[in-house]
Parts: sequence; C-alpha cells; structure tokens
Amino acid sequence: MIIALAGIKGGVGKTTTAVNVAVLLSRDRDVLLVDGDDQASSTDFTAVRRETRGGEAGYTAVQILGANIRAEGLRLREKFEDIVIDVGGRDSAGQRAALSIADVVAVPFLPSSFDLWALENMGKLIEEARAFNDHLRAVTFVNRADPQGRDNDEARELAAEVPQLSVLDAQLGNRKAFRSAASQGLGVTEYRPTDAKAVAEMEALFRCLCDVTATS
Repeated sequence: MIIALAGIKGGVGKTTTAVNVAVLLSRDRDVLLVDGDDQASSTDFTAVRRETRGGEAGYTAVQILGANIRAEGLRLREKFEDIVIDVGGRDSAGQRAALSIADVVAVPFLPSSFDLWALENMGKLIEEARAFNDHLRAVTFVNRADPQGRDNDEARELAAEVPQLSVLDAQLGNRKAFRSAASQGLGVTEYRPTDAKAVAEMEALFRCLCDVTATS
C-alpha cells in the first residue's frame, strides 16, 4: 500500500503526519518512508531518530525527488508492505508523481480560509491524477485544530464541499507534544512524558487511514 501525505500549501503538517504514520505502521510491518520534499525534513527526522534509538529507525528511509518518485515507487512497492511518501507543499513534478502511484492520498489542512482555498485547488490536482490512477482514494483532515469553538467544525463542513476529498472523522490538535517528539526523532506515541490527548488523536487518525487503505 502506498500512502502519500500531500497538498499544495506548506506548513500544514504533512511531514509530522507522514513520520508518525510510518512509525505506527512499522510496529508490525515492513515500511519505506520516502522523503519527496527538497527541504528533507523526513530525512532529518530519521537521522535524529537513528541517533535516539541507537542506530535503528525501525523503517527504511530514502529521499527521492521529482518525477523519479513514480519510477522508484513502482520499483520499490514490491519490496515493502507499505510506502509512505512525504511530498513538498506545492504543485510539483514530485507531487504529481506521488499522486500517480498512491493508493491513498491524505491532505492535512489548518482551519483557515487560506487552507480551504488551497484544498479546492488540491481537489483539481487529484481529479487530474485520477485520469491516470483511477483507484486513488483521497482524504483530508484538520490539523492543528483550535482547542475550542466552532472553527474546526465549520472548516470540516467547508472541506466536505470539495468533491474529490472525503473528510476523515479524526483531527490533530495544535499540541506541543508533536513538536517535542519530532525534535527527538520519535513518534508522538513513543514520546515521554506521554501526552494522552496527542496520542489518542494520532491513534484515531491512524485507524481512519488504515480503514481507508483496507477498502482501497
């Protein structure tokens, strides 16, 4: 199964989600994490993770950029049970390549007007990709959700109007634990002291993604 964390807007939490999903998958599966962003944040995370864990990341990680994501992804999919692709936040050759081979694309967005406008454009990109990849499933979810108020619900309602995307029944809050865990190369479920709310949110999102992949 190939899962792409994608979107055409930066700073929405694609890398944070991608590395956490890779960590959770690797508990009992052979996982490849593909860093498809020239900022190389997933690569940096994995380097820190190896230092933290005595040289072992628990998954395989490579950086593949641009159109090479398609060719290398197709070649490597036979060698791993799951591939997680972290794509840069813009419409690029790498993003289009990832969409052309992914089984599922997950698009995080912040509860803001700018992000919702970007979702509409991302929907068009997904529609184009489905001309070549007709089994592509596309989902979206709120990241860095506001702690209270109706902004999150209103954002989800507006996101649901993008026909190419299904809104997941899970969201991630704007919690320090995600940043603190990443600084040590750890998934939020591994970080100590445990932030029970952050762990519950990530586990819920992970279950939703697993449900989507199971039906793809």
